[in-house]
Amino acid sequence: MGATEEDTSDSDEIAASLFDPDRFGTVAERHFGAIFQYLARRVGRDVAQDLGAETFVVAFSARNRYDLSRANARPWLFGIATNLIRRHRRSELRMLNAYVRSVPPVRVDDQVEELSTHLDHVELLARVAKAFSKLDPEQRDALHLTAIEGLSYAETAEALGIPVGTVHSRVARARITLRDLAGCIGQEGTEESISAREG
Repeated sequence: MGATEEDTSDSDEIAASLFDPDRFGTVAERHFGAIFQYLARRVGRDVAQDLGAETFVVAFSARNRYDLSRANARPWLFGIATNLIRRHRRSELRMLNAYVRSVPPVRVDDQVEELSTHLDHVELLARVAKAFSKLDPEQRDALHLTAIEGLSYAETAEALGIPVGTVHSRVARARITLRDLAGCIGQEGTEESISAREG
């Protein structure tokens, strides 16, 4: 009885695709959803459609250089997608600014306490998005892959082509910067609202 797609590793499929290119389709089917969602969160769905397809075109072209000792191609694919995002930093910043401006709808029948909690949550999300947009791009990449996409530090290191220690330091610095920026932005918002009330 032959092995099913579920039984084969990504590295098996990539190795086989060197002789039978159609086999690479299994890798694309397994990971396209995760890669697309990652791209959509960072640059928006419209740009993500193109970059998602480009990620797998690049991966297919580079498959002969894939390290077959790595059974899971997910970090490799995230690395390719991250490299492509670097050409679209403006799209990413526009996406973060959209998060800052977006306010989820509020029902008029919300209780006062629920409404207050909802607005506090919206304000916090806007502050975090604004702070995120001000992070160093390399720190943003590392933090996004670990904290949002759920890659391990080792997988993130593989994706970005850097040592694990560098991932640790970038994530640590990003968290400190994010905390400080979110605090400053929150303080600015408070000062602005006070000025508006006084004006």
